Amino acid sequence: MDTTDLIKQIEFIKEIDKLKYIQRRTRLFNSDRNENDAEHSWHLAMMAIILSQHSNTPIDVLKVVKMVLIHDIVEIDAGDTFIYDTAKNHVNTADERLAAERIFGLLPKEQADDLIAIWEEFEAGETDEAKFAKSMDRLEPLLQNVSNNGGTWKEYDVDYKKVYEKKQIIKNGSVSIWDYAEKLIEESVANGILKKL
Repeated sequence: MDTTDLIKQIEFIKEIDKLKYIQRRTRLFNSDRNENDAEHSWHLAMMAIILSQHSNTPIDVLKVVKMVLIHDIVEIDAGDTFIYDTAKNHVNTADERLAAERIFGLLPKEQADDLIAIWEEFEAGETDEAKFAKSMDRLEPLLQNVSNNGGTWKEYDVDYKKVYEKKQIIKNGSVSIWDYAEKLIEESVANGILKKL
């Protein structure tokens, strides 16, 4: 029995355990503990399943789940870039590309190629599935910051304009979820947890 593929797959599984150690700036709901990338990815996968009916168009939910489960794996090597970082842009970087090739490259070639293609599709944000996946990725930290009385918005002095600009991508995947998110943003200003200059 040839176990070559199995050995590669187990190595990949062991490697991605490192995602549990990548700390994000956002905190768990109603908590002072920072979320890690593995928790974030799991939460997005559940959100995609539960909220899929709100997608602007019919989507392949399994593909969206794959996207959100793997989208941050590159951060094992490249690190997490805070969405409101003013020094480093929150877009696909050369470091992330190298990380994708190394980490997914641990798998048998066919699986590696498939996951890299899904990761690239998410990053490009052009397909209906990628748009919805990105909506989930932007919604979760919004909900967290609201639950934490401003959370990272207050901690890093992020204003309404920056939040609105980063969050409006939600509408590309779901207008109805964007309507809900936009109300949360406006309520956050009214409640004094997000400053409007």
